[in-house]
Amino acid sequence: MTSNVDPTNLSVPDQVEGGTIPENLRSADRFQPKPVLWLITAVAISLSLFQLYTAGIQPLGLFYQRTAHLGFVLFLAFLIFPVFGQTRKRGVLGWIIDAGFLTAAFLSGFYIIWYLDDIIARAGWWTSTDIMVGIICIIAVLEASRRAVGLGLTIIGAIAILYALAGPRGALPGLGEWMPGVLSHRGASVDRLVGQLYLGQEGIFGLPLGVAATFVFMFVLFGAFLEKTGAGKFFIDLAFAATGRKPGGPAKAAVIASAGMGSISGSAIANVVTTGAFTIPLMKRLGYKPKQAGGIEAAASTGGQITPPLMGAGAFLISEYTRVPYIEIVMVSIFPAILYLGTVYLFVHLVAMKQGMKGMSASELPVVRQVLAAGWQFIVPLVLLVWLLVNNISPMRVGFWAILTVIGVAGLRGLWSVFADGPVTTARVQASVMRGLRMIFESLELGARNAVAVSIACAVAGIIVGVVGLTGLGLKFSSMMISLSGGNIVIALGLVLLASLILGLGLPVTASYIVLIVLVGPALHNEFGIPLLIAHLVVFWYSQDSNVTPPVALAGFAGAAVAGAKPMETSMQAWKFAKGLYLIPAFMVFNPVIIMGGELWHVLLTGTIIIIALVAFAAAIEGYLFTWIDPVSRVAMIPAVIAVFHPSLAIELAGAAALLALLGWNWLLARRLSPA
Repeated sequence: MTSNVDPTNLSVPDQVEGGTIPENLRSADRFQPKPVLWLITAVAISLSLFQLYTAGIQPLGLFYQRTAHLGFVLFLAFLIFPVFGQTRKRGVLGWIIDAGFLTAAFLSGFYIIWYLDDIIARAGWWTSTDIMVGIICIIAVLEASRRAVGLGLTIIGAIAILYALAGPRGALPGLGEWMPGVLSHRGASVDRLVGQLYLGQEGIFGLPLGVAATFVFMFVLFGAFLEKTGAGKFFIDLAFAATGRKPGGPAKAAVIASAGMGSISGSAIANVVTTGAFTIPLMKRLGYKPKQAGGIEAAASTGGQITPPLMGAGAFLISEYTRVPYIEIVMVSIFPAILYLGTVYLFVHLVAMKQGMKGMSASELPVVRQVLAAGWQFIVPLVLLVWLLVNNISPMRVGFWAILTVIGVAGLRGLWSVFADGPVTTARVQASVMRGLRMIFESLELGARNAVAVSIACAVAGIIVGVVGLTGLGLKFSSMMISLSGGNIVIALGLVLLASLILGLGLPVTASYIVLIVLVGPALHNEFGIPLLIAHLVVFWYSQDSNVTPPVALAGFAGAAVAGAKPMETSMQAWKFAKGLYLIPAFMVFNPVIIMGGELWHVLLTGTIIIIALVAFAAAIEGYLFTWIDPVSRVAMIPAVIAVFHPSLAIELAGAAALLALLGWNWLLARRLSPA
């Protein structure tokens, strides 16, 4: 992404470019003919208008909503992503292939809509046309996944299909001979598999796509409207105004700005290339190594995916799977998100203090009063959003009203500028109206583009979930997990973390969470006694590790590209700064009161203990807090931190007391060395 930051100048940039569309997508548009670009715009705007209509005016039934959404998304994906890649023209052969897939996209979505009553009437007795269209849809979804999400997800989806067909009664009985006994099953015929994946509610059109086609799309579109009206600049300026003068100010601003941006964009990688384009050059200028700057931004941007309200689609999925109201998911996720971002912030502070960094001067920073005056309108829809959610309004309807509010306040702001900046003329009014209309249409297009990858990932995740249900793989996986862990919950959590890392090699975060919760969720809840909501939160948090954990750290790689650093070195830094991603979920498991609630004194005490533990952990990793920490104290902190995670309150208190003593000793040493 092209940055407006001059590396020789520490002033804060004037604007955020291009919304959250990945830069490779924007740059690839130049290889598309103008008629195709116009068609992409028309389809994207049509999809967004369809979603707005069904969210706020006329809701549709389950199959109508999901199938129409998939048809639009597949059609858009095949237009945006040519068959041979985005950096070359399609050519005659490319257009022939893509014409076939565009037709497949139309059939996939609208065949069921047109024949829905007939399909329901012959449930289980499918015609050859039903099966043929289902096969076409499955192929189209996998191909769209290859283009828009990546080859890894496509391969995993294809393996799931082959696994379902293997077995003595399946379409591919020979493959069943290669599977271990615990994974063997009787196999499915092509008709049975297609019926499960395309003609039922447990496959492609299952819960994941249902969430993407309703709640997620509306909040992604809401984020697009905020972006196009300047929310990115508002969040970044506000973060710089709050922290810029402190040691390591740009890095601390990256943490705050990434939380603000991520809470509406829901994408760690998009976070890195937007906020990072401004914060990373400033971090490097103040003394952070390129790998540190990229790692800090990656860790902070990952925090955006666990920060309410959007949580990268996670909040909606958790709500649907657990049947816990969305607003409750948001409320219980606030404190853990603050803990994570606070840990990253503390790491940033310690690195700055160790290296003797200074902050930026006041003349180089925006003024809070001026920032709020320029961007107050972004606060109004956020306040309305929270108020509607608290009053138990459907999240999809909440997104609809939040979008209308953004349009309304932006329009009022534009009209006010017409009256405040000089004489009112017809030409100036017309120009203001045209700017507003352009903003609306650009936001509608941006929202649809941003939703393509998420919706397709959810469709492929639906294929995997459908196969798991058809073959009984979930129960077998749970049995394997119990057997390997020997009933030890610590080992079980380690296995979940390992599984999430392996899945993260080929799946995006949302798909990784869906697949993992279907496989290990029942064991965590039923066999190990972890409360259902906490089990989902743990799996969701661990699914984020593909952003910051080598060898595949997608946000880390994006940070390395912006910082000009080596990808693996940057990823190691991101992994260090994101340690809260692993500790906080474990604390939830052993101290469920922090999520489930309880007596006030117990909740406050538990919250204080985890804060002490995270501070001590960061200090032990960096070897610095108020001053340098001696090796003996650093080693002594390790068992004390471990004790804090014990379910026994007495052992927790003993560990917390030991940590306070060690941190207090470090503070006394700092006072002795520098009384001022």
